[in-house]
Amino acid sequence: MPELRKDPVTGRWVIIATDRARLPGDFVRQPVVEKPGRFCPFCSGNELKTPPEVLAYRDKGAANEPGWTLRVIPNKFPALRVEGHITRQGEGLYDRMTGIGAHEVVIETPSHTISMSGLPEKHIENVFWAFRDRINDLKRDSRLRYIVVFKNHGELAGSSIEHSHSQLIALPVVPKQVIEEMDGARRYFDFKERCIYCDIAHQESESMARVVIETEHFMAMAPYAPRYPFETWIVPHRHESHFENSTPEEMQNLAWVMRSLLRRMDKTLERPAFNFMLHTAPVQEGALQHYHWHIEVMPRLTKVAGFEWGTGFYINPTPPEEAARFLREAGLT
Repeated sequence: MPELRKDPVTGRWVIIATDRARLPGDFVRQPVVEKPGRFCPFCSGNELKTPPEVLAYRDKGAANEPGWTLRVIPNKFPALRVEGHITRQGEGLYDRMTGIGAHEVVIETPSHTISMSGLPEKHIENVFWAFRDRINDLKRDSRLRYIVVFKNHGELAGSSIEHSHSQLIALPVVPKQVIEEMDGARRYFDFKERCIYCDIAHQESESMARVVIETEHFMAMAPYAPRYPFETWIVPHRHESHFENSTPEEMQNLAWVMRSLLRRMDKTLERPAFNFMLHTAPVQEGALQHYHWHIEVMPRLTKVAGFEWGTGFYINPTPPEEAARFLREAGLT
């Protein structure tokens, strides 16, 4: 029987349409495969084909030369540019402002053929350290209000380059979706004087119905009202509003959890395209009692169509309890 579920943070409703395709094999999938022969500017040896690096972890070599294990570069075709001044203007009832910000690419490995799930655990940890280092550097610019960190893996997820990479965009405003999420968390905190994400993690840990992986520091779980089949959240057990304040022990464990989750998805869903997004507090805000950073991972198994665009409702054919069970029983570490 189909049912409607309400996200306890945002108040967003989703339809769990169990009469539709629901099992991993029921989805029409397009596994991510390498397409050899194309020139790749992200490969080792092609450093001069990209903008100069703003951060690199390397075993040897000088800046913008081979020998690196991870590079961060400005996007060659940025959505926003850091140069200039913020100018806000009104045109009647319309508002606009100059496109000040930053757009960077984190090249996660010098190898063209290794996806994130195939990287050693330490390399994945370095990706998260790079996120932290760039957030801490960019937030010193008081013009920047929010930093979005995300990964598009595969063409269906919006990636135009196969080489494993993620991106970071710093914005001069806080996105509406982030404000709505934080407002929902604040309403819960004002009523109960507790963090809703802490309460969700505690309740899920007790029931285990939607838990995929649980460690000392993190829980990977299917949310109660997921928008997409096999959507999974990684939530830290320790309350912290800002990702960049994570401890070294948490960073190390986060790498293990992410690697395990992606490998489980590769096995269960045959190497799907996916997106992940880091949800963290605005960079100019101090510590927030009501908000809790987390990562959302979305395999691209279904498409958003007219009903979703017209109503804001999402139709998900796979109950999160079943999705969590399939990923949990994949048996990988």
